[in-house]
Amino acid sequence: MQKVMLVTGGSRGIGAATALMAAQRGYWVAVNYTRDAKAAGEVVARIKAAGSRAIAIKGDVAVEDDVLSMFATVDRELGPLTSLINNAGVVDVVSRVSAMSAARLSRMFNINVLGSFLCAREAVRRMSSKEGPARGAGYGQGGAIVNMSSAAARLGGSGQYVDYAAAKGAIDAFTVGLAREVATEGIRVNAVSPGMIDTEIHASGGLPNRVAENAHTLPMLRAGTAQEVAEAILWLASDASSYTTGAVLNVSGGR
Repeated sequence: MQKVMLVTGGSRGIGAATALMAAQRGYWVAVNYTRDAKAAGEVVARIKAAGSRAIAIKGDVAVEDDVLSMFATVDRELGPLTSLINNAGVVDVVSRVSAMSAARLSRMFNINVLGSFLCAREAVRRMSSKEGPARGAGYGQGGAIVNMSSAAARLGGSGQYVDYAAAKGAIDAFTVGLAREVATEGIRVNAVSPGMIDTEIHASGGLPNRVAENAHTLPMLRAGTAQEVAEAILWLASDASSYTTGAVLNVSGGR
């Protein structure tokens, strides 16, 4: 059976690294993006140039209609989904809780938590041995869901990103709960919890120099790379981790 992976937020950073690595390992890949069509197209072009199959799909994971359309496109263009990487997420500028607006909090939880729920729901409907067969040949054969957590869920994000940390704490609970819910249906659900990783996300949170300024505080005296996180994601998505479900795997360099 052809392995098919959907990577949300797949146009940059950890998502792009995961999409590229997955293609190298035999997956057909759907690269989801929200705004940067050029970046997503570049990831797809690199995958195709290496001889694999890939598509780019625009969609906001926090919008249910977008999620439904995205999964329908995967069904139509690539076939039955075998792996979902719930990678799409946002941070915001540094702020104390006392200064956070309701709009900021809604955006944070809608994308980081609601979006992961909606995408996982659609993946389960296709992968589950109880629900999937009604969709046709190839569905209901099980699969793997890998959620994106963060070391912030353990550290709390005080004075910076308490809302982000709380959203990732919700992802940890979601991972364990869903894993147990679908364990007898052929689906494994795990999460990766990166520490400080050298990607563009720090700039989007208003701290473009965060990695350089904080590397000396880390146990390994360096930040991680997107490729190092992608290795963990691909392991959890693969049959090599066949007895692993409900785990939150720290990829944090000891942080």
